[in-house]
Amino acid sequence: MRFAKETDAELILGLIRALAEFEKLSHEVTADIDSLRRSMFGSRRVAEVLIADYAGRPAGFALFFHNFSTFLGKPGIYLEDLFIKPEFRGKGIGREMLALLAKLAVERGCGRLEWAVLNWNTRAIDFYKRLGAQPMDDWTVFRLTGKSLDELADLF
Repeated sequence: MRFAKETDAELILGLIRALAEFEKLSHEVTADIDSLRRSMFGSRRVAEVLIADYAGRPAGFALFFHNFSTFLGKPGIYLEDLFIKPEFRGKGIGREMLALLAKLAVERGCGRLEWAVLNWNTRAIDFYKRLGAQPMDDWTVFRLTGKSLDELADLF
């Protein structure tokens, strides 16, 4: 397990595309190497990436960033994506990545580690529950993107 370096941008993009294919969302990927480099390695880094290697081969990644809990008065870590290539699943890599993220959260004084999972991904949901994670069933995620985001921004 290691933190990604700028030279990993192409690898990260490949893993993002593999994740999108798994989630049947390939049509939504507009990220490119330059946008990843700017966001993760530029002057204003907004995300971090862990790369999992297994037997000398890239096996998966975890992309995360800090958020803030107003109720706790502490930062948190939000795990945007965790993806392990199918041929490497069942080897403990996902558990190790989440354990490292939990360690980072504790070391960085965070009050929580959280993420979202697609409702149909029951294998992941069961895995997260075995780790002690609790689903937040009382909450609904909302998102503005594309035209809706632009139109709302134009109101200001």
